[in-house]
Amino acid sequence: MKKNILYAIIALIIAIVFLVPSVREKLQELFLPIAKVQEAVSISADDYNISLKGINTPNANLADFKDEMLFLNFWGTWCPPCRQEWGSIQKLYEAKKDKLNFVLIAMQDEEPAVRKFLEENKYTAPVYIAESPISDKLLPKSFPTTFIISNRGQILKKETGALDWNSSNIHQFIDNLSH
Repeated sequence: MKKNILYAIIALIIAIVFLVPSVREKLQELFLPIAKVQEAVSISADDYNISLKGINTPNANLADFKDEMLFLNFWGTWCPPCRQEWGSIQKLYEAKKDKLNFVLIAMQDEEPAVRKFLEENKYTAPVYIAESPISDKLLPKSFPTTFIISNRGQILKKETGALDWNSSNIHQFIDNLSH
């Protein structure tokens, strides 16, 4: 009888781990801090082909960053959560710009508004405006949306909504990827 109860409890715990996404994600964060590459979605060469007009940096094409680690953020000056997370993105940029490239794309925005926002806040992370269509794999459904993409084109992390990008978890995540 006691064995059956023990087996039932173990089965219940296993079911919770596999069926409740938040529990599974928390356990993965605790025990697997490195991105789960096997579940990553890959970005094709065509997906990278986005012409970018540099606002505080030279013009580029997203394909220029194809074989390198990439922090890709879609945001807008009109978006309160986007503005909220910018301070932490700037701090992450200052700390990790030698480990990965940063591309922040202002969406549905005018260049003067973007320049004013960057200058008023003394932000220096590289900002662009897309001048060509963005593939469905990358096109955000909400703002802000941020991807961390491997040098092999795998989406290792995707976040929608504001996040503290300067947290120790994010720093550890990036450090683990760059080893």
